[in-house]
Order: sequence, then structure tokens, then C-alpha cells
Amino acid sequence: MQALAARQFKPVPHTLIIGAGQAGLSAAAELRKRGYEGDVTLLGAEPVPPYQRPPLSKAYLSGETPLERLWLKPAAWYDKAEVTVKTGVRASAIDRAAGEVITQDGDRLGFDHLILATGGEARRLDLPGADLPGVHVLRNLAEANALSAALESAKRLVIIGAGYIGLEVAASARKRGLEVAVLEAADRPMARTASPLLSGWFGAVHRGYGVDLRVSTPVAGVTGEAKADGVALADGEMISADLVLVAAGLCASTHLAEAAGLACDDGILVDAQARTEDERIFAIGDVARFHLPRYGRSVRLESVHNAIEQGKAAAAAICGVEAVYDPVPWFWSDQYELKLQIAGLIEGADQMVRRGDPEEGKFALFHLLNGRLIACEAVNSAPEYMAAQRMIAAGSAPDPERLRDQSVAMRDFLS
Repeated sequence: MQALAARQFKPVPHTLIIGAGQAGLSAAAELRKRGYEGDVTLLGAEPVPPYQRPPLSKAYLSGETPLERLWLKPAAWYDKAEVTVKTGVRASAIDRAAGEVITQDGDRLGFDHLILATGGEARRLDLPGADLPGVHVLRNLAEANALSAALESAKRLVIIGAGYIGLEVAASARKRGLEVAVLEAADRPMARTASPLLSGWFGAVHRGYGVDLRVSTPVAGVTGEAKADGVALADGEMISADLVLVAAGLCASTHLAEAAGLACDDGILVDAQARTEDERIFAIGDVARFHLPRYGRSVRLESVHNAIEQGKAAAAAICGVEAVYDPVPWFWSDQYELKLQIAGLIEGADQMVRRGDPEEGKFALFHLLNGRLIACEAVNSAPEYMAAQRMIAAGSAPDPERLRDQSVAMRDFLS
């Protein structure tokens, strides 16, 4: 009888997920898909349910996508899946010894497994005037709403940074009829993620749409008294603005992990199952840094694909299925009528093969290392992109001349 009672009153395990975004929701859904019978709680600092971030700088900002289409799941899904979502609740500390998370309100939430899907925050620049009203950043829904409202009455927008977010917002603002200037300290746009050929091509596209895109242009500060009215360049030139967007990348939100004594290095360090050095605690998505066997180096991937798949990997490990997480990274960006899709990581490539003509606005750049395909940049070229994903995963070494030859169908490389 005592043994039966012990079985009947065995505590229900609890997986607590800090971060109610794409990665956190993916982990929660995968736990249920794999038959996890414990409690699952999503803790989100924002006062809204899990939503898509990519449209914030594109279709949502331009007004093409309404708010309700941002939600990742309908409200009924959470009840059916028995996933508790606590919105507007910010975690302030992790008590590893007690197995609890302490919220900003002082509540203590116990966990058997903890998943950190804390993502990151928009990087703010340490510049004079950077905290003036009228200076915006863009990472979350509230920031997107604030920027959208400001754009309604603005005529001229200055963007500091020519990465994906900066260029996507530039395209959205041009669609809304604003004058746009983009200032980039590096010698080309998208310098961190794109090849020189693709960077230069996109730079020309933006200039063709009337964007004042300047590279090798460091900024000295934001000007204005009660409100930002321009940007001062390092060479002394002043550029007027009705509002300013700082698009300087992401700062990974590692503060909770660091304070809890978990190893961090531009991200929370995790193994092939997304597990930290504490076997009960996992980290996934934008905040996690892990070894990518396919490329032989440590990475922190800021992409929807990684958020979804690494969330699944952590959930699988919690359910006792431990496989090596070794994805083919992929990214995308919509700018004007162009869809850029990137598979793999370009860094280290020693050969580039072009397929198609950039002048026609439809082409792909294949990047190889020692003959093996490691990355592909595709502009309005979905077949090349999709084939490249599979080829990279398979470790293919395609003939460069056949890659270049458009009479050879991409499916022929997959046989």
C-alpha cells in the first residue's frame, strides 16, 4: 500500500521556459508532441502571447500584416496543449540550489528542467544624444509600434546600421514615402552576413529606390535639444532627421545565466543537446552559443530556423532522446520585391560560383570550401536555395561549371 501511495502521489515534473518567443514556444510544443506529461510553463516579459518577430521590420511595419497575424498560436492551442503562458512576468534570478526562478514580483517558480529562451535586446550605442526622444530601436512589438507611430508624421528617417533590420526598415519606410538615409561604419552593407558581391548589389538596389546609403561612415552622435533632429557624422557633416533608428544588432540576454554562474561567452554556452553545464538547464535560440560540427566552430545563430530546431532539440533531450544538433543554418530577408534566402555560413569559403544574372534580379551565389558546398545566397531563386540546403546537409561537392550552367536543373544535383 505504501508503494502504491508513493506512485500515486509522485510529484509532477515541471519544465519552466523563460522567454515566450519562437524558441520557447517550439520547445513547449515539442515537449507535448513527444508525450511529456509534466507541467509546462512559458514565462514572457512582454504583455502579449508568443508572436513572430521577422515581420516587425517588414510587412508589419509597412502595414501589410495586421497584428492578429503575428500570433504564433491561437489562444485555444495553449489550453488544448496544457501549456501555461504567463505574460508580463519578468524573471529576475535563478536559484539553482533551490531549483527555482524568482520573478521581479518576488514569486518563486519551481522547476525540474529550465529552458532559457531569453533571446536578446536591440543594441544601443554609447553616443551623445542616443537617449533623446525620437531615437528608436527595433526588436520587440512595443518598439515596432512606437516606430510605426513615429513614421506616420515623419518625413525623413536616418538609420544607423545597414544590416538586415536597417535595410528592411529602409525598404518599409520608402514604401511609406519617407526620405531615408542609412549610415554604415563598415565598408559595405550587410558586411557581417553577406558576401561582397551580394552586399554591393543590395546597396545599389537601395540607392536605386532613393535611399541615401553611405558606407565607411562612422557616426559621432545624435543631435537635438528636446528631441532628435539629426545625426552628426565623424567627419563633421550633419544629416537632418525627423526620427532616428539605431539598427546596430543584438545583445544576447545572458544576465540571468551569468548571475546564476552559468558559463557565457557572447551567449550562453550549451552542448549538442542545448544543455548548459547544469544538466537541468538548457538554453536555446538567439541567446545560445554552441559548437556546430558541420562548420567546426562555435556559433550563436540569430534565426527563426535555429530557434525552432534548437527548441526541439532541448525538448527531445528532456524527454530522454539526445541527438547531436548540427543544423544547416538558414536566414532570409525581404526588401522591396526581393526575397533573399541564405543557406549555410559563408565564412571561410575559397570559391564562389554565380548562377543567373544580378541585372535580372534573380540569381544565386554558391560558396565552396575545398570543393564542398558550404553556403548559398539566393535572390528570388527558391529552387537554388532549397537544393543548396539539401546539398550542404549531404556534404556535396558539386561541379562548379554545372552549378553555373542554368540549363542544368537544380534537381539534377540531388540525385
